[in-house]
This record gives sequence, C-alpha cells and structure tokens, in this order.
Amino acid sequence: MAAVRTAHTVWNGNLMEGSGNTTLDSSGLGTFDVTWKARTEQAGGKTSPEELIAAAHSACFSMAFSHALAGAGYTPEEVQTKADVTFVPGTGITGSHLTMSARIPGISEEEFRRISEEAKTGCPVSGALSSIDITLDATLTA
Repeated sequence: MAAVRTAHTVWNGNLMEGSGNTTLDSSGLGTFDVTWKARTEQAGGKTSPEELIAAAHSACFSMAFSHALAGAGYTPEEVQTKADVTFVPGTGITGSHLTMSARIPGISEEEFRRISEEAKTGCPVSGALSSIDITLDATLTA
C-alpha cells in the first residue's frame, strides 16, 4: 500500500518581502515560518524548502543505511546523519552533502563503506534528488 504524506504552505506577499508558513499535516507536528531571507541569508528562526529537504534526506539515509546493515547481519548502536543542501539563487538546489558517523559492532571498514554507498544511492530521497550532486562522508566510530 502506498503511503501519502501531506504538508501545505500559505504564502503572503511577493517573493522578496513576503512570508509564509508550512504545516506538516500528516504528523501534526507543527507549523514553520518560511521566507526568502531564510532561504538565502540567515535563517533567523525560520525554515526553508532546503532545510526541509535536508531533514528528509538525513532521515531517509539513516533509515536506508540501517536497513542495509540489517540485511548484512549488523545492528548499529547509533547512526548520526547530517545533510547540507545547497541552494543557489537563480540556479536552484545544486547538491546534498551527507555526513554520517556510525557505531556498528563487528563490521569491517570495507563492509561499512560498501553499505554506506549502497544506502546513499538506494535511499528513496536520494532517488528523488537524482538530478543534483549527492556526496557522502562516512565515518565508522568505535
């Protein structure tokens, strides 16, 4: 069965001076203010489409990586993933850089690298972002 998740945004005014808010409808977790300034300058307590994409990408990669580890017989103690999504005004979203560290008992560095790369390309959000450059720095911690 397909899952559908919903969010909506209400925008007021023009792009540069206007503002809006994005509500996470499916989860009911909240409403977040969005502005052009938050997208191109300092966030100032507001979010942007790129930050929301970064949240989705870091969560999706962590889940895909944990799933791939389970398929190979490993259970991570912890996976920490950060996504830095780059937006260039006039060009658009140009990349997502994942930085991940994980504690995984019994895994070799080689197996860790292989599974990390598989998760990077296998993550559904990575698939949705396939038109941009996606990079990964992965660190196996003790």
